[in-house]
Amino acid sequence: MKLTMQKEPGDAVDWPQVMTAIAETRDRDAFAMFFDHFAPKVKAFSLSRLPGAELVADELVQEVMLKVWDKAGTYRAELASPTTWLFTLVRNCHIDMLRRSKSNRTLAADDLWYEDDYEPDPFAALQQQRSELGVRKSLLTLPEEQLDVLRRVYLQGKSHQQAAEDLGLPLGTVKSRIRLAFKKLESVLRPEQ
Repeated sequence: MKLTMQKEPGDAVDWPQVMTAIAETRDRDAFAMFFDHFAPKVKAFSLSRLPGAELVADELVQEVMLKVWDKAGTYRAELASPTTWLFTLVRNCHIDMLRRSKSNRTLAADDLWYEDDYEPDPFAALQQQRSELGVRKSLLTLPEEQLDVLRRVYLQGKSHQQAAEDLGLPLGTVKSRIRLAFKKLESVLRPEQ
């Protein structure tokens, strides 16, 4: 499957199709398109995560994009959007880099007083777990039409316009359903307000 790279400015890119081209035919043009679009996002994401990350941000981008090239065949469009799949790779590569850097590091006297920001805080982890559980439960309270729109936009990575076209609805209806879903989620998650 050779992907045509001639896109008009403003045309939406079918990222699952790009991933398929990379996986099935090792399409270099498709990979170049993927790299050009996502490499800056991966770098910005890595720079926003940790102090001192600018020293390894380019290395992380290269490692992630190499994994995209090697593992594109494992991508399944029915399970996640390419963005979700990619940032799962970013997270895993980032964790691997942290592990490697910790195992290669020798302690200096000053390091003994340094509080490691990367160690999970058990209270924060518990709070995060409770928050995730609350969000999952509150999603079950949404009407199916609102939940369907949220799935398409936030899990499948589609734009509001693409979701509207998929559902055969006006764009304003899709936006209204998202807004109403968020209001309902907020009222369920923060009942004291």
